[in-house]
Amino acid sequence: MTVHTALLQGTRLLEDAAIAVPRLTAEVLLCHAMRRERPYLYAHPEQELTQIEWIHYGRYLHERLAGKPTQYITKRQEFYGREFRVTPDVLIPRPETEHVVEAALAIARDARRVLDVGCGSGALAVTLQLETGARAWATDVSLAALRVAADNARRLGAVVEFLACDLMSAFADGSLDLVVSNPPYVPLTDEHGLQREVRDYEPRVALFAGPTGLEVYERLVRDAGRVLRPGGWLILELGYNSYDRVRAMLGLAWGEAQVTPDLAGIPRVLAARKTSRT
Repeated sequence: MTVHTALLQGTRLLEDAAIAVPRLTAEVLLCHAMRRERPYLYAHPEQELTQIEWIHYGRYLHERLAGKPTQYITKRQEFYGREFRVTPDVLIPRPETEHVVEAALAIARDARRVLDVGCGSGALAVTLQLETGARAWATDVSLAALRVAADNARRLGAVVEFLACDLMSAFADGSLDLVVSNPPYVPLTDEHGLQREVRDYEPRVALFAGPTGLEVYERLVRDAGRVLRPGGWLILELGYNSYDRVRAMLGLAWGEAQVTPDLAGIPRVLAARKTSRT
């Protein structure tokens, strides 16, 4: 079995199963099986796969055909130009979440005390610490997620302190300059409409907020008002069609609210500044 033939067969299997971007997926899985980068496949199309490479490739294809996300097979996902390790204990970082980083760098680059609430893989905390040099913390209720995040911070050279706690309960009043979060925001009623890759494989605690999908936002806004200093920023990733309702949660204690749309024009990030009125 040559590299060229393996790619053709893998692509055909994925196409027949209606897997998105079948050719790219086949390439990524074959690279993972061979421990090579994608250019190698095109430079050596006639190379014969070893028996162990073929066995691994077949297993990876089988897992993807069953619905397992490619990132959980390869255990890798790029975020803001850096490679993060991911496991089924954490959400797979999405490109949309990079808008949170961009908003933070645009309006709160000078923040010196930064917290990522519900950190998952640590993508936000690690990225912001490396980009700004701020003192950074990250929290999660999942010890397994915190282990993944801490490993990412160590590998990428970020100095982040990780705490197991509910939201920001471990932090004192007025102790932070910036709070960011990509919280759970999927309503429980939407579970059956999710892609199987999300519904069956990603951690429920990081997906579902409650019956309305707004439950965690309500708590985040309330507690951020406590832990942020006057002038500090709260930056939240938004779920689909949630902007108006989350915006309405901000009262007199918040000003300078800004919204960032994603590439589809959907409001994706809400940033608000805490005023001196609390």
